[in-house]
Amino acid sequence: MSDGFYHLSYRGILRGLGLIVGIVLFGVLGYMMLEGWSFLDALYMTVITITTVGYGEIGHLSIDGKVFTIVLIFLGIGIMAYFLGMVAQAMVELQVRSIIGRTKLGWKIKSIKNHYIICGYGRIGRIICQELKGNKIPVLVVDNHPDSRQQLEADEVPYIIDDATNEDVLSEAGIERAKGLIAVVSSDADNVFITLTARGMNPNLFIVSRAEHETAERKLLRAGADRVVRPYLIGGQKMAQTIIRPAVMDFLEFTVHDKDIELKLEELKVEESSKLNGVALVDSGIRQEMNIIIVAIRKAEGQMVFNPSSQTRIEAGDILIALGHGNELEKLAHILRGT
Repeated sequence: MSDGFYHLSYRGILRGLGLIVGIVLFGVLGYMMLEGWSFLDALYMTVITITTVGYGEIGHLSIDGKVFTIVLIFLGIGIMAYFLGMVAQAMVELQVRSIIGRTKLGWKIKSIKNHYIICGYGRIGRIICQELKGNKIPVLVVDNHPDSRQQLEADEVPYIIDDATNEDVLSEAGIERAKGLIAVVSSDADNVFITLTARGMNPNLFIVSRAEHETAERKLLRAGADRVVRPYLIGGQKMAQTIIRPAVMDFLEFTVHDKDIELKLEELKVEESSKLNGVALVDSGIRQEMNIIIVAIRKAEGQMVFNPSSQTRIEAGDILIALGHGNELEKLAHILRGT
């Protein structure tokens, strides 16, 4: 059901309320003028008339009063029927919208793949979702707080309101089809349990987990997390570095977090089909033709080569950490993918 229909029903209810107020005022003024009744007596007579309760007349009605009452009854019945109809329509549309929304959400959850499951939609979880969505990476949130539903719907994020430590819930979230899982619930114990469960259900899953304490970090790594992040530690270190090395931190902020700046720091994977596979950096044309600086290369076996020499060869499976303009980085990404 479209928002247009919803707003139409809402306007209809407001219009009906306005008509009810109008007919009540019409009836009160009519009885006060025709019968000389007090405001309270006229209001009472008007209400029992338009609601067809019929408790009895306040007093003897004149001929004009009887004619006025007949007109008031017909107008009142019509207006009340219109108002109740608008209320019923709005309630039905609300139910239909809810059913359609749940159905669409169910189909979206069933069809999603190569996505990241975000366990927890607090402040950190929401930021993660915004960043991943901004990079066109599909996400699905699992959160056990019903209050999160409204925010998730406003953010247009597919979700499941349930306990992420439950295997059935993770299965419903498509963990077998997922590319990764991020555990950012508030409890270290729950993050450990989620990580352990997820690793058992999908051994190939890339798992990032949040930890509050150093002991939890070790447990999470043993449970199967690929990366463990301690937000308070990182936040404290970043604030200290902002004081110690402000220029370095400004540079990192510009290249990593500022979406408006043209200079970007990206990681690009070298595929087997790339024409640069096996080519030395000096012969690749990356620096000369695209004005891109290769800051580091993470080799396929995991070794990180910082500030690689011009004779370093680019090989399939390598991850290039590159600094350059967005359009040039996209061009290089296509070349490295072999497309």
